[in-house]
Amino acid sequence: MRRAFLTMIGSFLLLSSVGLTYFALNNPGESMTAAAQAFVDSLDAEQKKTALIEYGTPERLGWHFIPKDHRKGLQIKHMTEVQREKTQQLLKTALSEMGYSKATQIMELEKVLNEFEGGKGRWARDHQRYYVTIFGTPSQDSKWGLSYEGHHLSLNFVVEKGRLVSTTPQFYASNPALVKNETKVGVKVGTRVLAKEETLAFDLVQSLEPKQAKVAILAEKAPKEIREPGSAQPPTAAPEGIAYGKLTLDQRNTLLNLIDEYANAMPALIAKQRIDRLHYDGLDKIHFAWAGPTEPGIGHYYRVQGPSFLIEFVNTQPDAAGNPANHIHCVWRDMHGDFAIPIK
Repeated sequence: MRRAFLTMIGSFLLLSSVGLTYFALNNPGESMTAAAQAFVDSLDAEQKKTALIEYGTPERLGWHFIPKDHRKGLQIKHMTEVQREKTQQLLKTALSEMGYSKATQIMELEKVLNEFEGGKGRWARDHQRYYVTIFGTPSQDSKWGLSYEGHHLSLNFVVEKGRLVSTTPQFYASNPALVKNETKVGVKVGTRVLAKEETLAFDLVQSLEPKQAKVAILAEKAPKEIREPGSAQPPTAAPEGIAYGKLTLDQRNTLLNLIDEYANAMPALIAKQRIDRLHYDGLDKIHFAWAGPTEPGIGHYYRVQGPSFLIEFVNTQPDAAGNPANHIHCVWRDMHGDFAIPIK
């Protein structure tokens, strides 16, 4: 009887723990809203003029990852330490632990760029030169947006009535892709922020049989950039390359693992929704396409596209130390519409 009672109590505690976790995972928008409110409350009047913009402004749809002299929003460098902590808490609620880690490492790479350029580059390299913008008024009954952006990072969100309803464009980049040179700024040789985004794609393309490669490889030379960077909506051209159904079982698993790496930058519920949608739409509708050589160190590009999503990746530029094809740009976009705006 005692054992049965203890088992029952243990089961109840386990279910309660799972339930609490499930609740948290199913409400990233609520956590984001609370964190955004705390951030807004910490701002003074002048900072609010910079950080807060009307939801309907065209600026909400303006995004880019290139270096810029000016961007919308309040720069982290111009915040107090308390405000910076609240900013990071907001970003943590918007991303998974993995996605947050990648974002913060990308910002740290600005220190590497500054060191390699000797502080004399055309653009200011500063790990605090990232900008936060709140569109609308965060509340559990409103629709509001968040932009967290700077060089090589653009993260865009929409929350509606406590629900996170849009997480794209989701852009990450890395220069260097693989840190090959010693630095004095605490970034170790061997650091590779976007490792799986590249290595899994190489695993897949290198596993293709000649007949498969003929379909999957679109061009001998990679394009210089992803398509339509900074556009308010993703390119709508039909998928190209080899279909999921034409891959072997091992190749399919590699492709799904590659997709997972992008999807899982977001909170668990959002990642699950993304993956569930792939199965709902039909995995056979997913295509993988490649351009360029299939060995590292030479410019290469790929994209993965299904009815609900588009992944693009390009690595053609040298890094700041001159190592060839060591500078990644990659993005996840919503084929139903970025910024919570349906494509008609």
